[in-house]
Amino acid sequence: MSKSPRDNSGPVAARDTDVLKAQAINGLLTQPIAILPTKAGDPIRPFALGLWNEIRPLLRPGLSVSTLRRATGAYLHSKRYHLAVALTGSARHDIDGMPIGSVSEADRLAAEQKIESLRKRDDARKAPSTAPTVARSVPLSKADMIRATLLNRNNPPR
Repeated sequence: MSKSPRDNSGPVAARDTDVLKAQAINGLLTQPIAILPTKAGDPIRPFALGLWNEIRPLLRPGLSVSTLRRATGAYLHSKRYHLAVALTGSARHDIDGMPIGSVSEADRLAAEQKIESLRKRDDARKAPSTAPTVARSVPLSKADMIRATLLNRNNPPR
């Protein structure tokens, strides 16, 4: 693993993409929630466990809960959010953005692992493929195996 996100000091600053995700969440709610960044440079704050139970009732009438889940998921599963969770001494925050407790060591380690997997994925996408293309055998599904068996019965070799 390269430099650990836990070695950094100071909060993780939101970028424009983080602010857009936060605006998307707030746009679905009857009132904005203060835990989310409002401009680039604002800190990304880890959510308190169970915060969904406070956010869900703020959903605007007529909008689906699935839409809110997708919007919050896009924010919570971002690399920068995981960086904020992985920081040593990071705190979880309530809906008003106030710290209410620390992030557990298990959650910090899980965030570090997620960051590393995202880095590996990004590196793999960036790396040009120099290996020759090799045709791979794709395993047949159960339905395909049944079809093949039936075809062989109906068309015996000559």
